[in-house]
Amino acid sequence: MDYRTFISNRATELWLQLGIFVLLLLIKAFSKDSSPHLHFFEIVPTALQLGVALGVNYWLLSRFFYPKKYLPFLLGLVVLLIGGVVLKEIFLEGLFFRNIPNDWLADIVDGIRHFSPSVLLFVGIKLALDARQRQTEVERLKAVVTESELQFLKSQINPHFLFNNLNNLYAHSLNNSPKTSDIILQLSSLMRYMLHDCKEKFVALEKEFHYLRDFIDLQQLQIENKAQIEVKIQGETADKYIAPLILVTFVENSFKHSMSSQTKEIKIKIELTVEDHLLRLYCANTFSNNSNVEQLSHGIGLENVQSRLDLLYPDAHLLNITCKQGLYEVKLEMDLSNVKS
Repeated sequence: MDYRTFISNRATELWLQLGIFVLLLLIKAFSKDSSPHLHFFEIVPTALQLGVALGVNYWLLSRFFYPKKYLPFLLGLVVLLIGGVVLKEIFLEGLFFRNIPNDWLADIVDGIRHFSPSVLLFVGIKLALDARQRQTEVERLKAVVTESELQFLKSQINPHFLFNNLNNLYAHSLNNSPKTSDIILQLSSLMRYMLHDCKEKFVALEKEFHYLRDFIDLQQLQIENKAQIEVKIQGETADKYIAPLILVTFVENSFKHSMSSQTKEIKIKIELTVEDHLLRLYCANTFSNNSNVEQLSHGIGLENVQSRLDLLYPDAHLLNITCKQGLYEVKLEMDLSNVKS
C-alpha cells in the first residue's frame, strides 16, 4: 500500500469514528423528555470513551493484537479503560461537581461497565475496516500473483513453439526441401502475431482463428502428403474475445504426436466451432500403440495451457482428454460470454 492510500484510509477511519461520536451525542441529546439538549458534563464521558477507543485502535491493535500478543493487549486495554474512568472521576466528580468518591474501586468498576459498550462500538468499527482493507489487499495480491503466473506461462509458449518448429525447419533444410522458404515465411507470420498481437490478456477471436489457420497451414507444409488431415473452422467470431494462444497447443499436439509415432496412415481431425458464446474445440489424431503413449498427456505445452485455462476461465471451461485404441482425442468447451473488448 502506498503512502497516499494509507493516509486516505486513516482519514476515512477517523472521520467515520468522529461521525459515530457525534451520533452518540445526538442520541443522548434526543433521549430526554424535554427539548433536545446537552450539558458539558455529558459530552466529556463520550469524548473520553472516544479517546480510549482511539488508543485501542491505533496503539493496542497494531502493537499487540495483530502480532498475536494477546496478554499485553488485554493488560493495555484494562489500563486504558481504568485511565479513562479515573480521568472522568477526577475531572467531572472532583473538579466539576466537587465530589470526591468514597469508594474508588466500586466507582472504577462501575465506570468500566458504562465505558465498555461505547469503546467496543468504536473498536468493532475499526476491526471491521481493517478486515475489509486486508481482504482488499489479499485480493490485490492474488490478482498480481495470477497476472505474474499468466505472464510466466505465456513466456513459455514462444520458446516451446520455436523449439518444435525450428527442428522441423532444420530437417527440411538438410533435405534441401523447396518448401523451406515457404515454411520460414509462414513461421515469420506466426511469430509476428505472437510477439505483437498477444501482449494483451485477451485478443479478438477472429485474429486467433486466423492464427490457427496459419499454424495449420504451416504444419501441413511440413507434414506434406504423409497424413489425411480434416480441418473445419466455423462460427461467428465478431465481438468475441479469447486468451491468446490458448488453443494452439492442442492443435500442435495433434500433429506432433501423430508424426512422432507414425510414418504412414496418419489421420488428424480438427474441428473448431462457435455457437453464441460457446466455443468448442475437437482434436483427434491417430498414433502407434508401440510408441510411448504416456508422453502424450504430459509436457510443458499441455500443462501450460491447462494452468492458463484454470486461471483465466475458472468454472467456464470443460476439458476432456482421452487416449485409447490408437486414438488421441481432445474435447474443449469454453464460455466466452464474460470476456469483453
